[in-house]
Amino acid sequence: MRHPQSLLAAAAAVLLAATGCSGSSLDTGRPAAGDGTLTVGLIWPASGPYAALGKDQAAGWQLYLDTHGGKLGGRTIKTVTADEGTNQASALTAAKKLLDSDRAAVLVGTANADAASAVAAPATAKKVPFIGTGGRPSTLTDVSYTWHTSWLSREMGEAVAGYMKTAVDGPVYVIGPDYQGGYDQLGGFTDAFTKAGGRLANPDGKTTWTPWPATTNFLPFLNQVKESGAKAVYTFYAGTAAVDFVKQYQQADLKIPLYGAGFLTEGAVLGAQQAAADGVYTVMNYAPNLDNPANRAFAPAYQDKFGAAPNIYAVTGWDAALLLDKAIAAAGNDLTGEAVNKAIAALGAVDSPRGEWRFGTQHAPNQAYYLRQVRDDGRTRANVVTQTLTTLTN
Repeated sequence: MRHPQSLLAAAAAVLLAATGCSGSSLDTGRPAAGDGTLTVGLIWPASGPYAALGKDQAAGWQLYLDTHGGKLGGRTIKTVTADEGTNQASALTAAKKLLDSDRAAVLVGTANADAASAVAAPATAKKVPFIGTGGRPSTLTDVSYTWHTSWLSREMGEAVAGYMKTAVDGPVYVIGPDYQGGYDQLGGFTDAFTKAGGRLANPDGKTTWTPWPATTNFLPFLNQVKESGAKAVYTFYAGTAAVDFVKQYQQADLKIPLYGAGFLTEGAVLGAQQAAADGVYTVMNYAPNLDNPANRAFAPAYQDKFGAAPNIYAVTGWDAALLLDKAIAAAGNDLTGEAVNKAIAALGAVDSPRGEWRFGTQHAPNQAYYLRQVRDDGRTRANVVTQTLTTLTN
């Protein structure tokens, strides 16, 4: 594995100037507008604790358009946006605006797993494909028009549980946010960990939940970890909560390893955490130094355009555009929601920067997961892959 700046740096030169995107939208069941323009509704957080995640997802999406002449499947793309906000209600408002007012032909987005459920329901009712770019909650069961380029929310915990049972000599304390994303992320871990014979250090043998999104002071909870006899901690936080938790973990001076779902140190939060993140282990389905053909082109191009290494949020945005590029081309002139949805279902391998993947039966990627550690990679602090953990299918 090599640093992304060394991976075919010349690939950045392939960036093309973005073309203008204008014209009328495509409503479900209608033919394309006369100028061939398609309207895609983008729902990412522009406010709240996950705003930085939405910015990275949008960057990955835009990079794909910029390097493909502003077109997907030969069609010029007009994008309309709405703020996901912080909960299901705000996400539902955004989805209805894009579907009813902007008459988007496809919806793309969400960072919060809770938001995915709110967006999927109205999109499915209108037979509009929804391409999810954040977590998929276990409560979302009708995926007939829902496809995720990201992950199922229980997967990361499942992927690392067996490794931690072997690597950690003793009980593990589990802590995370009190909402559906936390339930899935940490439930995936605790179920697999205890099944493998692991024991939780939490006094009642159950995950400790912190109020979401209200908790910013984690020290009282971390003091409980000190008293538990834990030999390691496993957690899930993202966005500003991840910054607060990691910094306060260092302040608490626990002196036991910290493991978490990859969001704990992913993207902009790592820069904000600085030295407090050093040594933290995370499980994720991407790292910018993965050495495969797609990433050797993507990573330096992203670095060149945005001045930062890419992260999984940028990759899921990029893959959403890649997915639609292939599906729209395959659908040809029949660009109803039903036709595009069938074209997505018929796609084969997706040549992603994270490595080639295919959709499973739950309309999410069958993909590899990696163990990473925050360390100096020779140029800067980074999430460096230490080993491949497993490949999960759905």
